[in-house]
Amino acid sequence: MARVVVDPITRIEGHLRIEAVVENGKITEAYSSGTMVRGFEKILKGRDPRDAWAFTERACGVCTTVHALASVRTVEDALGISVPKNAELIRNLMFCAQYVQDHVVHFYHLHALDWVDVVSALKANPNETSKIAQSISSWPKSSPKYFKAIQDKLTAFVQSGQLGIFANAYWGHKAYKLPAEVNLLAVAHYLEALEWQKEIVKIHTIFGGKNPHPNYLVGGAPCSINTEEVNAINTERLNHVGKLIGDAIEFVEQVYIPDLMAVAGFYKDWAAIGGGLKNYLAYGDLPTRGYNQPDYFKFPRGAILDRNLNEVHEVNGRDDEEIREYISHSWYKYSVGDNEGLHPWKGETEFNFTGPKPPFDYLNVDGKYSWLKTPRWKNHAMEVGPLARMLVAFASGHTEVQDVVKDALGRLKVPVTALFSTLGRTAARGLETKLTVHWMKEFYDELLANIKSGDTRTFNPERWDPETWPSEAEGVGMTEAPRGALAHWIRIKDKLIDNYQLVVPSTWNASPRDPNGQRSSYEASLIGTPVADKDQPVEILRTIHSFDPCIACAVHLYDPDGNHIHQIQVI
Repeated sequence: MARVVVDPITRIEGHLRIEAVVENGKITEAYSSGTMVRGFEKILKGRDPRDAWAFTERACGVCTTVHALASVRTVEDALGISVPKNAELIRNLMFCAQYVQDHVVHFYHLHALDWVDVVSALKANPNETSKIAQSISSWPKSSPKYFKAIQDKLTAFVQSGQLGIFANAYWGHKAYKLPAEVNLLAVAHYLEALEWQKEIVKIHTIFGGKNPHPNYLVGGAPCSINTEEVNAINTERLNHVGKLIGDAIEFVEQVYIPDLMAVAGFYKDWAAIGGGLKNYLAYGDLPTRGYNQPDYFKFPRGAILDRNLNEVHEVNGRDDEEIREYISHSWYKYSVGDNEGLHPWKGETEFNFTGPKPPFDYLNVDGKYSWLKTPRWKNHAMEVGPLARMLVAFASGHTEVQDVVKDALGRLKVPVTALFSTLGRTAARGLETKLTVHWMKEFYDELLANIKSGDTRTFNPERWDPETWPSEAEGVGMTEAPRGALAHWIRIKDKLIDNYQLVVPSTWNASPRDPNGQRSSYEASLIGTPVADKDQPVEILRTIHSFDPCIACAVHLYDPDGNHIHQIQVI
């Protein structure tokens, strides 16, 4: 038996520690620990509710915008504010732009290196790589000369004694299965995606003023529409948005999806690994008739239990019997006791660090071992994220989703049960990107039609004045971050925030066990995972990275004395 520690396991934001017990080449136990402490709830107390979005949005610089969207919605819900159609369409466009960029970045820059042996690309034949590229896509950058130039650039990295952005990985591990020529193709597109991803987020800059952290506005969108005005959303800016969407469709269709299918074809064995939980939760988003009407969402709302795709359960964020957070294994304390769960409207954020100070060997997993609380839906541990969204939509009868899922399963020649896996989770992210990028074009066309009809309203001033507010109010703002179900809950008293709670995707997936001993998604997904080399546990990376872990919005890093901590045991 061996105890394997990967800390941190994230490639981009936040600190997540995974401890796994490996026996006879397989993981028999796993523990997920967020090693930073969150404090946004304390920061927001006593502030103007209309300002909350600007604070919560800065919980994360990766899935930026989604916390702002959840925040303005929770205030609008509490105060009964509706937003104009144009504002809803602009929010949808910003939502979709974030999804497409985030999913492409995840595939190439955060997850691909778990499957792609970069150093192997040095041995590739650029002529063969070109043939492969042209056989799966009509993307113009597919000549032998182009791939030879990429190979030469990679060779220069190695000969200089450093791999730069490709350092710190398990190159040469026997778990890598791609031919050298496919590895070279992936490396080339890795670099192209770096350049492309900075273009699509210009949609945030056009409508929200900047990226990351574009502006939002309770009651609407933070921009005015006037096709003739230089300082407004004018014809030139609208045309630029249209071009960015067209370029995104091309990149997704001709680069991302072909690469995803090509890589997946070599790792079909991972369609039986990493399934984990059998329950899935999605709040849904992309409203077509107002965000309070989930029956008309592009991503529907619902829950699936025990992988039963014949039944989708309703989800109500206002029902205090549905969603509760537990702290039995988290470094917090509740006034009602550590084994009781609290609905977010009654949520408490009182720090209670009892963990070891570094350096230490292992977590005390019998006690408290994470800064993440443990959310549950009707006392069920739930997986959230792209797979949950696709499954809820598929089971809800959304034909667009059903068509792309069936097509992908057919092309890979795997059964529907393959969705419940590490491979299925990664594929689901790509499939929803294919849908989302085309939905973005639909929202754009609808926005243009609305403007041409004479409607240029982007803000509803109703109830903006605090003097019109009730003395007390509470609301919930629900959305779908790229990583899964995200909601904010607010209680307003005497025109100020009395309580504010965020329950984020990585809290659902990465949290520790609950009082009943139920594992959350990360811990459950690792059970049974084969590990060929405990000193190079690439298999752990593959499954955890398939969730796209991003812990920054769940926690922030300090020890009890306020000192910064950063500990790495395994890279």
